[in-house]
Amino acid sequence: MFIKTEFNEAYQAPNDVSRWSKRVALYLLSLPRFAKCSILFSIDFAISILCLCSALALRQGYIDYHISLAGLVFYALIPVASLYLIGFYKSASRGFFDAAMGRILQLFLLLIIVYELIIYSNIVATMPRSAPIIFLFLFFIWLWNSRLAIRGLLTRSKRSDEQKGLDSCCDNVIIYGAGEAGRELLESLRHSHKYNVMAYIDDDPQLTGAYLHGKRIYAAHALPWLIEKCDVAQVILAIPSMSRLRKKQIMDSLASISVKIKDLPSLRELADERVTVSHIRPVDILDVLERETVEPVAELLQKNITGKNVLVTGAGGSIGSELCRQIMKNKPSCLVLYEQSEYALYTIDQELRKQVADDSNCRNIEIVSIIGSVGNEKKLINIFKNRHINTIYHAAAYKHVPIVESNPFEGTINNTKGTYHCARAAIRANVETFVLISTDKAVRPTNVMGASKRLAELVCQGFSQSNSKTCFSMVRFGNVLGSSGSVVPLFTKQIEQGGPITITHPEITRYFMTIPEAASLVIQAGAMAFGGEVFVLDMGAPVKIVDLAKRMIRLTGYELKDASNPNGDIEIVFTGLRPGEKLYEELIIGEDNIEATFHPLIMQAMEHSCPLEDIETILFEFIARAKQQDTEWLKEQFRTFVEGYQEGDNTEIEKKNIEQLEVVG
Repeated sequence: MFIKTEFNEAYQAPNDVSRWSKRVALYLLSLPRFAKCSILFSIDFAISILCLCSALALRQGYIDYHISLAGLVFYALIPVASLYLIGFYKSASRGFFDAAMGRILQLFLLLIIVYELIIYSNIVATMPRSAPIIFLFLFFIWLWNSRLAIRGLLTRSKRSDEQKGLDSCCDNVIIYGAGEAGRELLESLRHSHKYNVMAYIDDDPQLTGAYLHGKRIYAAHALPWLIEKCDVAQVILAIPSMSRLRKKQIMDSLASISVKIKDLPSLRELADERVTVSHIRPVDILDVLERETVEPVAELLQKNITGKNVLVTGAGGSIGSELCRQIMKNKPSCLVLYEQSEYALYTIDQELRKQVADDSNCRNIEIVSIIGSVGNEKKLINIFKNRHINTIYHAAAYKHVPIVESNPFEGTINNTKGTYHCARAAIRANVETFVLISTDKAVRPTNVMGASKRLAELVCQGFSQSNSKTCFSMVRFGNVLGSSGSVVPLFTKQIEQGGPITITHPEITRYFMTIPEAASLVIQAGAMAFGGEVFVLDMGAPVKIVDLAKRMIRLTGYELKDASNPNGDIEIVFTGLRPGEKLYEELIIGEDNIEATFHPLIMQAMEHSCPLEDIETILFEFIARAKQQDTEWLKEQFRTFVEGYQEGDNTEIEKKNIEQLEVVG
């Protein structure tokens, strides 16, 4: 109750700028620059004379009439003329900031010496030696406060006019964090007409009740009340060092409140930059998923990359492009981008070449971009040999489940046969390391995409048994956030359009990981391989898609529209499972077929393999069967080689999955 009363008293200042101040501001702004500078110079000179008289009166206890008018003008003109010479009157008052007064303070310290020399030499009428110090102190106080007042007047007038012109009001904002980042953010927000900072929130109890740049600092428990009381639209987390757990606690405390929550980059991302409005961004989706990350092992990142020639297939895709970015950070000798899509290749090529131009650490890295299909084995052999490739990350694949389900042969030829040609070319070119990027959908698949990726794993497992010099490994993981097939960009777009959010089933769950984390773990897992391993990334706990959607709605400041809240903003609509879609995904076949590695997020699956000759037998028939569109033959091969493959009515699969989910829950 004390907090509420005190806030009410502190927040009675009117928000609108008075009419007379608007008129003054508009008049001053309309004057020519020379006129504005002349007015300020004249006012400062007049105040300088007044400050000098006051200094003499304070020093002597009475008004001194012994100094001539000429001497008074001379002494009063020195600081004003000095300010003119250093360009003080050329800078705009609305751009005034504290650093400018720091330079003036240095100037005034120098002027004290000048005054003492003048007084000592008796060039003009003398005065007490301590009077200049008092005079310059008074004049400095005038300059500071007058410029702050002018800046405030012009800023408020400008903000008021901009809001009126836009016919909209700015968002009321609370800054969470009263540290250095919070202070810099407030200074930046003051220059923007889009934000109106109401108060600070901080976890430090010693700061509660204090003020920072005129804004009161409140305790964390007052945040929900402040949001409601001040009609706050956004809460900006301005503590770059804040842990993910603390962010989750803050978001949980606001679970019942519709408010946008935004964040600042981490200390590592900010480096030595000052915090600005441009740094404000939506809360990292990892905070929504409650997923903790682990710092990568530098030795594993560098083992297959640093100083080597590296090739990435599917280099323009979501995972492929991020692999390229992280490979660049580990300084390969040459990076070859192999991609079938010209536009995707062009996009990542331009990004990496800009990095080479801007980053001195990347200047010696050669980037080669090649358009091609992974099915062209002769071309791959020539590239691998001519470029002396040491490491291959095979990320090229068709991954959209419904699309591949409608085009089963095209998907399987690209995913499975393409992997076969790429792997065989690697062996013939004596490539050292071959890493296949796989998927959790390869485990007991119910769709063509997952089955084709499991066949690709079997291909690599078969080649690993051929006593070749190439070390084959596979890395299996679930959905990545932000990829072209991820639900997060889809949900974001649907929320921006006002909804509804479409979800196939209320019980559908998925594992999630960010693209950068997935790419980093792929590189580290590949460096741990000795040959034939199927590595599985620890994806954390599975997330119900409907819960993810609800959290995203809440974080963007909207309310869920449902039966209990018919006046909400965004509705969730269930559309039914798509062909081949599972309610939940698995990462391993059987709970006992898994072993830990020394990396906490990388495990090794112990799964069966098939002789390469058996796989090759069906691969050679693909083209002929594709011409006949013999999908029944294709699915028969899946049933033969892919353990756990089941095709059938989604309703039956759905029932089985729900039963298993209930057991797990």
